[in-house]
This record gives sequence, structure tokens and C-alpha cells, in this order.
Amino acid sequence: MNNYKILVVFLIIFNLSHQTNAQQKITEEEEKLSLNSGTLDNQFEFVIQRSNNYQDYKVVKKTWLYALKAHTLDSLKAINKNLVNTQNIVDTQSQEIAKLKSSLTNTQESLEETNLEKDSMSLFGLQMSKSGYNTLLWSVIGALLALLLLFIYKFKNSNTVTKEARKALAETEEEFEDHRRVALEREQKVRRQLQDELNKHKNSK
Repeated sequence: MNNYKILVVFLIIFNLSHQTNAQQKITEEEEKLSLNSGTLDNQFEFVIQRSNNYQDYKVVKKTWLYALKAHTLDSLKAINKNLVNTQNIVDTQSQEIAKLKSSLTNTQESLEETNLEKDSMSLFGLQMSKSGYNTLLWSVIGALLALLLLFIYKFKNSNTVTKEARKALAETEEEFEDHRRVALEREQKVRRQLQDELNKHKNSK
């Protein structure tokens, strides 16, 4: 009889310890995953882990699905907004580069005309030697070229940002489509199983 009591006490203690460890693991997982923070992948994982089980399926709360849908749409809107802003920057810089190219062309034409004139020429009412005048013009051209290279560099960087944003958008859309497809397949499987059960029930009558 004493051995039986000891065995019962041991089983109770073991069960309590097992439940405590399991509850602690669940709490740690819940701290890592959240429906209202983190990446979309973590939010989907939260819904999958916290959903109730029904045979081989998951029963998901509608509120969770709506929240997940809203978060996904918000992410897509943010990416689209960044794309629009980046495209506006690219367009603006393209216009500035075109203006600089036009200005550089005009300056080069002016330089060619100047080379045909006399050694002594007037600039803003001041007489300058041809070498001094050429030095001034080439300095202007050098400055314009430097600005042109700067804007080309910024333009390339903007293109890189745009490509990365589009890639992120494509990955997000692909991820959302995969989850939507999996959910649809699960729903269709549940419907087929329900129809099979209904058919069995009808046949059994």
C-alpha cells in the first residue's frame, strides 16, 4: 500500500513538472511570435501555431485572418509608396541630368566659337587673353562634368534602390500568394471531406 502511495505521488509530481515545462515553452514561443509585430513570416507562423487543430487541419480565427490580411496590404502599400517616391526621385534626377547635358553642350559650342576669335577678347566688359579665357571656360566645363558625374552616380543608386524595392515587393506578393494558395487548398480539402461525410451519412440511412 505504501509503495502504491509513493507511486501515485511520483506520478503527480512528474505530471506537474511536465505541464510546467510545456507551459514555459509555449510562453517563450508566444514571446517570439506576435500577430501585431515582427515580419509577415512571423505573423503567419503565429497564426499557424496558435490556431486550433482539427484532424489534419487548422481552425483559424476570422479576426486573425483579417488582421493578417490588413498587415499584408499595409506592407504592400508601403512598398508601393516607396517605389513611387523612388521613381519620382529618378525622374527628377533624369531631368537634372538632361539639363546638365544641354548646358555642357552649349558650353562646348561656346568654346569652339571662342577659339575662332582673336587672342584678346572681352568678357563682361573686361579684356582677357585667350589662354585665360580658355582656362575659365574649361574650369566651368570641369565643374559641370563633375556635377554630371555626381547626378549620374545618384541616378544609378536610385535605380538600385528601385530594383531592390521591386524585388522586395515581388517576394512579398509571392509569399502572400503561396499562403493564399495553401489556405485555399486546405479549404477545398475540408469541403471535400465534409461532402464525403455527408455522402456516407446519406448512404447509411
